[in-house]
Amino acid sequence: MKSPPLLYALGLVAALVASALFNVGIALQGIEARDAPKSLELRVSLLWRLLHQPRWVVGWVLGVVGIGPQVLALAYAPFVVVQPALASGLLILLFIGWRVFKEHVTHWEIIGVLAIIAGVTLVAWGAPPHTEAHRGGLAVIAVVAGLSAVGLLPFALRGTRFDSGMLAIVASGCAFGATNIATKLMSDDIGSGDLGTAAAWAAVGAAMGIAATITAMTAFQRRRATTVVPVSTSVQTFLPIVLEPFFLREHWTAARLGGIPVAAGLLFALFGTIVVSRNENVSRLAAGPGAASLRSGRGSGAPNADAALSDE
Repeated sequence: MKSPPLLYALGLVAALVASALFNVGIALQGIEARDAPKSLELRVSLLWRLLHQPRWVVGWVLGVVGIGPQVLALAYAPFVVVQPALASGLLILLFIGWRVFKEHVTHWEIIGVLAIIAGVTLVAWGAPPHTEAHRGGLAVIAVVAGLSAVGLLPFALRGTRFDSGMLAIVASGCAFGATNIATKLMSDDIGSGDLGTAAAWAAVGAAMGIAATITAMTAFQRRRATTVVPVSTSVQTFLPIVLEPFFLREHWTAARLGGIPVAAGLLFALFGTIVVSRNENVSRLAAGPGAASLRSGRGSGAPNADAALSDE
């Protein structure tokens, strides 16, 4: 059913609120993850330890609260609009970093900010009306299962030569992507009154959210935040959009100018996401103060920071 303009706008605003909560939450979580023992990598005990850290719990609560406006956003705005809007919270981290660390924001970061704003605006303006429908059950399950399988891969490969920092980064992005899709499906099923299926998707989203959190925290332990944040954020935000035709039916013939504004907006948003998330202040907030000392070799006992944060 097509959403009225006011509800469409409400959905977009809700996506921006959810993004702010998610990004501030992950910043608080990253601070504690950096201080966790490396022996806890990819283990449930890592999550158990972090749950005893008040600051990490506050970040986790913000993430859980953010699910509310995310569900609202997905109910009133198209999936292709909500997903890039979720990347806008990086702008809050950039602003906080600028205020906290008093460091100059370069012209590249300014371009990145403008690219995200322009991208989200173009997608919101050019997207077709909110008239999405799920494809067949098998197709929907296959998309979520595929992303989930990649998200769980680090656990299966733990301790092998394939167990790398980049694998944890990509897996966390895929697991969060699976969570986003499951949230979308849950939101639609709630709207249609299919509460049983909605509960099933909620369980899938919760399980993959836990897996994504563990792999993301492990990634922060293994690699520089300037690598973790842009790759993970880009994967979890834009890969589900690429996969959208496989699990949703969208009336793209109703998109403005043949969908060109949407395509351009997604490219702008992707570019801006990568540029802003690679900013040192944003990465420092996302990974916590320990990241700076690790990069310079302090606090880790490593004579070479690159060796300390690179894969074996």
